[in-house]
Amino acid sequence: MGNKKKVPDQTLIRLSYYLRAINYFLDEKKEIISSKDFAKFLRISPHQLRKDLSYFGQFGRKGVGYSLVFLKNQIQTILGLDRTWKACIVGFGNLAKAISFYKGFREQGIDIKAGFDIDKKRQKDYGILKVFPLKKMSTIIKQENIKIGIITVPKEEAQKIAERLILYGVKAILNFAPLKLNLPGEVIIKDVDLSCQLACLTHYLKNI
Repeated sequence: MGNKKKVPDQTLIRLSYYLRAINYFLDEKKEIISSKDFAKFLRISPHQLRKDLSYFGQFGRKGVGYSLVFLKNQIQTILGLDRTWKACIVGFGNLAKAISFYKGFREQGIDIKAGFDIDKKRQKDYGILKVFPLKKMSTIIKQENIKIGIITVPKEEAQKIAERLILYGVKAILNFAPLKLNLPGEVIIKDVDLSCQLACLTHYLKNI
């Protein structure tokens, strides 16, 4: 499936939106959808939809459309969501709680197995996960075979925490700290700076 062309990050992000839309259509008992109707629902052009999918192969039939079950299975495989990925989260404040309790991650195959925090008041069992002291990171990450680390600590601590996560076996990091991490090239890093996202909104708002 697919070829060796470099797939843009934005295409991969859109694939996750396509998957969410497919789940909606399946809940509505729909089995087949045209690229035109699919694109209209997503508020993108049919050309963009077909271009994104073309990186990985041909999934639709001309004059018929896409089989939603087939397309769902293909996108899940492309995104690695056909299996469960174990994650941990470091810094268990309000943002971390919101992330940990969001059911959508588990539905997509992301299982946040543990949290870590220096504050003893936060080190407890929350039902869906348990928060441990930082000194337990090595043991828990190796024990649970955790490959994804989510960082929600202050920026002063982010680099140090990231290095520890990598040392203990984590291969990919989702970083919410407003800091560019300096890590080995083989480590997968995605930065989520909420202040930058809000700045984009205010840029457009000022012109309304």
